Amino acid sequence: MLKRVFTAPDPGRTRLRFAARAVLGIGLAVVVCGLAGHSLAGVVTGGLAALLALFTVTDATVRGQAVTTALLPAVGLPVLAAAAGLHDHPVARDLVFLAVVGAGVYARRWGPRGHSLGVFAFMTFFVAQFLHATTDRLPELYASVLLSVLAAAAVRFGLWCYERRLPPPAVPAPPPGGTGLARVTTRQAVQATAGAGFALVVGQLVSGQRWYWAVGATWWIFVNTTSRGETLVRGFRRVLGTVLGIGLGLVVALPVQGAPVPTAVLAALCVFGIFYTAAVSYTWMMLCVTLLAELLYGLLGVLDPGLLAVRLAETAVGALGAALAVLFVLPVTTHAVTDAWIRRALRCVHACAAEAAARLAGSPTADPVTRLAELEQLLGRVRLSVAPLVHPLNPMRERKRRARRVLALLDDCAREIRGLVEIAEGRGAAAPEEGQGRTGGRRHDRVPVASGAPGPA
Repeated sequence: MLKRVFTAPDPGRTRLRFAARAVLGIGLAVVVCGLAGHSLAGVVTGGLAALLALFTVTDATVRGQAVTTALLPAVGLPVLAAAAGLHDHPVARDLVFLAVVGAGVYARRWGPRGHSLGVFAFMTFFVAQFLHATTDRLPELYASVLLSVLAAAAVRFGLWCYERRLPPPAVPAPPPGGTGLARVTTRQAVQATAGAGFALVVGQLVSGQRWYWAVGATWWIFVNTTSRGETLVRGFRRVLGTVLGIGLGLVVALPVQGAPVPTAVLAALCVFGIFYTAAVSYTWMMLCVTLLAELLYGLLGVLDPGLLAVRLAETAVGALGAALAVLFVLPVTTHAVTDAWIRRALRCVHACAAEAAARLAGSPTADPVTRLAELEQLLGRVRLSVAPLVHPLNPMRERKRRARRVLALLDDCAREIRGLVEIAEGRGAAAPEEGQGRTGGRRHDRVPVASGAPGPA
């Protein structure tokens, strides 16, 4: 698992730059808040706001990213005010928190911008519980959020905007969702609210002070998942990452006990790890998140082994809430989601081959490179949706075998399409041999038969 993190492909060193820029942006935000005379709570709030601004904003264009970043405070500040105002009214606070959960997940139907704003709204409410924020602290917290988002934006769009030198990424559209409860985002909003409700109630029985950890675990398990299989696998990885992070915290964070210099260095390493591993290993990302949380609690002077045990218990409660929700509340089967993504990938294979053929025939408007970029994105989404079927804990061996066969066939198609695009763009060493263009077609014809094989999970 560790080998995978450091050997995973990183074209253009994008993950490395993503992580290094995050450390710079969040570090600048923390320094700005400190120079402004903010308390530790204000600095923590600012650091989290900068982290979210750099991590969750994923619009396809730089202009879109800038607009979404500018909208973050417009969503976060009212939520922060509501959370602080309801601090002494637990029933109302809990109901509003669940409403924020549902609205945040439902916002995914509006694409990357809706997703980013939904995450920022949820985490703003979450950090208010983390810091026990009250209305008298709102001016400082508001200033921290605004200063930190500005600092993150200055780094992202000014000091280090490497996206300007890259072509816009091809963002695959989600599978058709229908309307009402047939829409995946609507079902997930209901599921997340139900799972968070379970986590909130049981989490408060586990700890009246740290119950929000359980709600946070449920929320983040739902982020970037679609089917029940994806959600269950993500829940398992979250618990595993938390266990590993707690174990590491016992030997790293606990001895440090909030000492400023080593805590700052370790926190910077954790931030780098979160951003660097996010795309390749959710388990390792959660390890870094857990260790970062332990370091922050060390700064607050409340870190001890008992607190770590509570965090593990609350994480387990949140994972259980997510699992129960996706299994029994409007479930979205793995088969339905996987089939939709595979069909879309196959259509893209066909379109890419057609564009390459047109380019070889001399068409000046054919653009197989853009289609190939879209195909790479779609293949990544197919692998994510199929992951539950090929997971080592999946006991259904026949489905696992067929799912692996589907992935192998798609990889074969992609490999041949890449070669065809290279030749079409004039980068190949020779013209394609007779019959090569038909090979991708033959495999294309074989994949739909396999795509339906995994069945519901």
